Amino acid sequence: MNLTDRPRRLRTSEDLRALVRETRLNVKELIYPMFVTEGKDVKEPISAMPGQFRWSVDRLSEAVKEVTDSGVRHIMLFGIPRKEECDAVGSPAFAKDGIVQRAIAEIKEKSDVFITTDVCLCEYTSHGHCGCLDEDGYVNNDKTLDILAKTALSHAEAGADMVAPSDMMDGRVTAIRQTLDENGFVRVPIMAYSAKYASAYYGPFREAAASAPGKGDRKGYQMDYHNVREALHEAALDDGEGADIIMVKPALAYLDVIAKVKERTVKPIAAYCVSGEYTMLKNAVDAGLMREDVIYESHIAIKRAGADVILTYFAKDLGRFIEEA
Repeated sequence: MNLTDRPRRLRTSEDLRALVRETRLNVKELIYPMFVTEGKDVKEPISAMPGQFRWSVDRLSEAVKEVTDSGVRHIMLFGIPRKEECDAVGSPAFAKDGIVQRAIAEIKEKSDVFITTDVCLCEYTSHGHCGCLDEDGYVNNDKTLDILAKTALSHAEAGADMVAPSDMMDGRVTAIRQTLDENGFVRVPIMAYSAKYASAYYGPFREAAASAPGKGDRKGYQMDYHNVREALHEAALDDGEGADIIMVKPALAYLDVIAKVKERTVKPIAAYCVSGEYTMLKNAVDAGLMREDVIYESHIAIKRAGADVILTYFAKDLGRFIEEA
């Protein structure tokens, strides 16, 4: 048979396949999310997320060393305060001696890892919503902005390298950018959760961070997962307000959204492989239902869709896969 074009010729060896590989994942593009909690000498397994833990501040150096030893240079901090300290407006979120603020100081004293902080109020409010509530239970957008800005500022003052608002309030990037700039933190970038969907894939995170709302749900501020044009609108707004990185969350179930947002902005795109996506893959691998390299394949899909940055609980594992790829 006389075939001029034989694509299989470029698949005949691993060296040749690697030479023409279109999509590559670098460990420097990964961010590892971490949960920090009150208490002493705490390394508490998260039952809904096998292999993940809540760490007390005094053991964070141990946790961070595990991350950096894998080659990962970026972490994202989520704080879990004492519930009795939470109030209606989430005051512990911006306390100078708050859980995240102390965690940043502890890590910075002993490591040069790059710290991004989640800026939201759901872990810090007594009602579990991401903002201040009106009397009828509606999350008041504009009243929440000032608290979010104070929280971001407190993180920057503690030494955070980047802040990441995840609340989905309208105008929060502007509020945070103005507050940071007015206080001399013009070099602290904002990674905005721009297209954050109201997703069932967040289920395990609710247990990890004890952040489920007491009443109602978050569909009044997180995005409807039926929509993609709305994601483009949200991304454009955050871009215009000064976000330095645009995020899509979740990742694996929203590859189409990542790809379309990527087409509309020159800003770097981040994607968050969330707790439910992690747990499904982790459980399937642990049960022997899929090979372990499905983890790497899934993250290549996120990268192929257009993500420049990937937040993932698999970051430490991926360091090994990347070395082998």
